[in-house]
Amino acid sequence: MSDAALDLRGISKSYNNGLPNAVHVLREVDLQVAPGEAVALVAPSGAGKSTLLHIAGLLDTPDAGRVAIGGQDMTGQSDRRRTAMRREAVGFVYQFHHLLPEFSAEENVVLPQLANGASRKEADARAAALLASVGLTSRADHRPAALSGGEQQRVAFCRAMANAPKLLLADEPTGNLDPETSERVFDTLMRLVHETGLAAVIATHNLELAARMDRQVRLDQGRLCAV
Repeated sequence: MSDAALDLRGISKSYNNGLPNAVHVLREVDLQVAPGEAVALVAPSGAGKSTLLHIAGLLDTPDAGRVAIGGQDMTGQSDRRRTAMRREAVGFVYQFHHLLPEFSAEENVVLPQLANGASRKEADARAAALLASVGLTSRADHRPAALSGGEQQRVAFCRAMANAPKLLLADEPTGNLDPETSERVFDTLMRLVHETGLAAVIATHNLELAARMDRQVRLDQGRLCAV
């Protein structure tokens, strides 16, 4: 078994499988990501980036292939076991922050920890520390509507990191931000990745940001290749 934080082997995925108009989104994709490594996933819209991230994060299942997270093979595991692994070991960040609007920034970071069995005291302390690490201590009691786009996305990163995941999956996390804010948010993301030693796969259209990650891979007609 690989010691990679994420190990994808032979991942294939089609829609309308078996029909004449089947769409082959992924074809025998292999990807291994080491702890502390940030990998840029680049491809045009509709090329399968989100599908690959959903399979890596156990939100979807491949037609063929194996998914292992932290050395644990998740192929064929029950929905309950997949959900537990997703909650404990995987953090997600999307282009839109999807914060809960009725809760403060700090509460948005606390809630995933409570769902994972942390005490309220432990959750409050970790949320405060995470928000401080991205410069949001003074905004901790603000609801998402009172935060700027960049602040909302930084809170989303903190929420993704709340349960100290082994793997961070980000789907166009700066795609909805202006260039200056995008730069700040990207710097925050990379610092969190390298300081905490987690693995990250970050889908992005921004080739400048992709070039600053540890490695780039590209989806081309369903196949993954190095850039």
